[in-house]
Amino acid sequence: MIEVHRNLGVRTLLVLLLLLAGGWPAAASAQLLVPMDREQENHLKAYGYTFQILGEGQTGEWLLNYRAGSFLVSDTPDNRRKAALMGVTVQEIGAGALARVRLEIESQNMEAVPLEKAPRIAVYTPPNSSPWDDAVTMALEYAEIPYEQVWDADVLSEALDNYDWLHLHHEDFTGQYSKFYLTYASSPWLQEEVTRNEAVARELGFENVPALKKAVAQRLHDYVEGGGFLFAMCTATETLELALAAADLDIAASFADGSPADLAASQKMNWGRTLAFENAVLVTDPTLSAFSDIDGHQVNTPWRVDLGSYALFDFSAKFDPVPAMLTQNHQRVLPDFYGLTTTFRTERIRAGVTVLAEEEGRGRVKYLHGTLGEGTFTYLGGHDPEDPRHLIGDAPTDLDLHRHSPGYRLILNNVLFPAAKKKKLKT
Repeated sequence: MIEVHRNLGVRTLLVLLLLLAGGWPAAASAQLLVPMDREQENHLKAYGYTFQILGEGQTGEWLLNYRAGSFLVSDTPDNRRKAALMGVTVQEIGAGALARVRLEIESQNMEAVPLEKAPRIAVYTPPNSSPWDDAVTMALEYAEIPYEQVWDADVLSEALDNYDWLHLHHEDFTGQYSKFYLTYASSPWLQEEVTRNEAVARELGFENVPALKKAVAQRLHDYVEGGGFLFAMCTATETLELALAAADLDIAASFADGSPADLAASQKMNWGRTLAFENAVLVTDPTLSAFSDIDGHQVNTPWRVDLGSYALFDFSAKFDPVPAMLTQNHQRVLPDFYGLTTTFRTERIRAGVTVLAEEEGRGRVKYLHGTLGEGTFTYLGGHDPEDPRHLIGDAPTDLDLHRHSPGYRLILNNVLFPAAKKKKLKT
């Protein structure tokens, strides 16, 4: 007679009995494991592979903390063929092996999360491509994940209701054009961007671009509160928050020509409106390419901080499945990379926001997640995980040379996250 430890749950006992009986139900016998440890040939395409299978109406599972966050899908000829075409490693897993995997998952810091439906993806990005690339757009295209583009008019209409997940291109929601006028005032691409934004502001009935972006920021806030999944990187993380906090202030109008803001404006900001940050001090000097002291690296200032590394936190897959999902990776310490907003100072983060990764012992957070109403937001500082010092005009990153990128895996964790079936936490 086998003695079962009293701490083993009912599910564990069931798995053990099934294993001793010689198998798992027939429905589970034909499965493909998509390993996400170092045996995977193409980590980034593996997300697209799983996404496409969900898009075809199939279901799958995300095995949190099992072999670096592997996926489980049905073993069909089409799924095998798709894996071969995309260069994704898959492994057949029989009933007995699958039962042992489930027993391991149940007894350790792991969890099997059902994946049910591919989310509808949108990227907030200018109608005309900018001269520098966007990491999320590149990740989606490389992984072969379909998406649509939206811009200000779409955001201010009801169009966002058509999408489950929205990424914010590295946009400056204060309307200062990321202060690029300090260096690129005569560049045709910046002049075109200014002309385009001013035209859109007039067409939509706004006094100026800062007023337009402030309204867009509020609509994005409402999108999250209503159940949307928002993911932002680089400048968008910081400036979205500043635009929300300055919603009732004239300070937004002063951004239009880059003039200094009121020195007392930092104290006048309404931080009750923001998602992630609070009590930031604005950078009001128009000669400095920085927005506030939220950013811990201040890349374009005399007090620029050198790059180091950041470490992903470990979470309980059973009690904290969402942060565990967002941090699945085959590497826990990652090289840092610059952006106009690179990291977030710990003291500027609101209570209740979950820190997912930080520069250990330095008071700088790289990656965070939070909830608002029925939705969620996730911020990742920096511009391009595989181009640490990316400059305007640099060639786009060739992701085929970085198919195992742990930084890009964080982006794609977020893309697949809305597909996970939500269930009550264990108590």
